[in-house]
Parts: sequence; structure tokens; C-alpha cells
Amino acid sequence: MSELPDHFRTLARYNRRANEVLYDACAKLPDTELKKRRPVYFSSIHGTLNHILLGDRIWITRFEGGVHPSTNLDAILHEDFANLRAARTRMDDRIERFFAAVTAGDLDAAYRYTNNQGLDVTDRAPIAFPHFFNHQTHHRGQVHALLSQTEVPPPSLDLHRLLNPL
Repeated sequence: MSELPDHFRTLARYNRRANEVLYDACAKLPDTELKKRRPVYFSSIHGTLNHILLGDRIWITRFEGGVHPSTNLDAILHEDFANLRAARTRMDDRIERFFAAVTAGDLDAAYRYTNNQGLDVTDRAPIAFPHFFNHQTHHRGQVHALLSQTEVPPPSLDLHRLLNPL
């Protein structure tokens, strides 16, 4: 189990790098392309990026011992891309700080919360932490696919390439 805290720290570093690369690509798009309605759950590239940030905010608040109010998962936290990007950078700092402090003992933690359907749920760290990173990766993949529908080529988001560039 002692390797798991290091594993989560690696995922936190990867999260930051993947977001930097993805946001660099998205920054090349005009606002109309970012917000163009597309056949995806959160309606657009911009909507999906907002959802990832919202999910991270909800989970990291739980991990830090706080309570995040229930909100619509398609909420737009930031209309302006520059503000969204700045908030993303602050969140990635917060994520790395949290996981830098995680110890093997923290892997026994349980997180109780009320989900968006109003159900009381308890998730243990060995499930909650991987879910947190998997959720980010899943939705970044959607943004990656949506970029392929634009003139901006989707960037490589492979973990081994972002953390060990050639």
C-alpha cells in the first residue's frame, strides 16, 4: 500500500500536465467554437471543461473534509475561457497539494456525502481517489474527441509522453 500515495501523486502531476496541454489546444479556438453545441453530454467543449472543474471541486472539497453544495453537474462555473483556465490552474495546484500530503494511512479514509440524487453515500479512499482521476481522464477524452471536429488537432494526452517527454 505504501506505493499508492506515490501513484496518486503521479496522477496529480499527470492531471496538471494533461490540462495544460488540453487548454493550450482549446485556447487556439475562437469562443464560438468552444461553445458550439455538439453531440456530447455537456453540450460543448466549454461545457465539458466546466464539468471537469466542477467535479474536481466537489471531490477535492470532500477529500479536504468539507461539504460542497449539490449543484447541477452541467453548471457553467466560468463563461469566459480565460477565467475558466485560471480556475483550472488554481484547482490543479489544490489537487497537487492535497495528494502531496496523502499518506498510506489516508487510504483508510471514508468520505460521506449526499450525492446529486439526494442519496447518502460513503466512498472509501481506495475507490474515491481512482474515481477522481478516472473522471478527469474520461471527460478530457471527450474534449479531445470534440477537438477533432475543429481545425485544432487534438494533442497527445498519453501519461508517459506528458510526464516523460521525448
